[in-house]
Amino acid sequence: MKKIFLFLVATIFMSCANSQNEMQKDESAMTTNNDNLELATFGAGCFWCVEAIFQDLKGVEKVTSGYSGGDVKNPSYREVCTGRTGHAEVVQIQYDPNVISFKELLEVFWQTHDPTTLNKQGADVGTQYRSAVFYHDQSQKELAEEYKKKLDESGVFEDPIVTEISPYDTFYKAEVSHQDYYNENSDAPYCRAVITPKVEKFRKVFEDKLKEGVK
Repeated sequence: MKKIFLFLVATIFMSCANSQNEMQKDESAMTTNNDNLELATFGAGCFWCVEAIFQDLKGVEKVTSGYSGGDVKNPSYREVCTGRTGHAEVVQIQYDPNVISFKELLEVFWQTHDPTTLNKQGADVGTQYRSAVFYHDQSQKELAEEYKKKLDESGVFEDPIVTEISPYDTFYKAEVSHQDYYNENSDAPYCRAVITPKVEKFRKVFEDKLKEGVK
């Protein structure tokens, strides 16, 4: 079943890749410290897990944990955890499109979490853990929607994909203690039980996309 899943996702990935080449990008939506870098913003459960995965990819220059999609300004982690601010825990990814494309980031995104469980990833439950793509331009929007549709049509998941695809608005950087969390706390019980198995599985599947030295 795993091999079938990977084959279907790879097939959809290649189809979406061809479509993206025809899209025009709105660069005005991108803001980074480097003109060569672009942004992607994903929610896929606890941001500790998501950060640990995307940090390993070649072409990813920086991954920052934070909050997007809510109504409260400058929310704290404690406030977001109540589920009442409307924010999702997200990572904001600065990447070099000459090394890794947005479509490749989407491929990793959809293969490293369950996009069919509403407001839930494993034991983490609440709207802050929802699956989400906050797109920065029309190209990202169209590619994410097309990829989601084709995944649904393929039947690779037994249940419908519930990933939210919404325009990016504001990103609030999480507290310092949440940045680079897995690397700083890999021996913590949550990291050993939840993050380490997910990272190890990811590294096996995407071995060819890992940064040098990552095993």
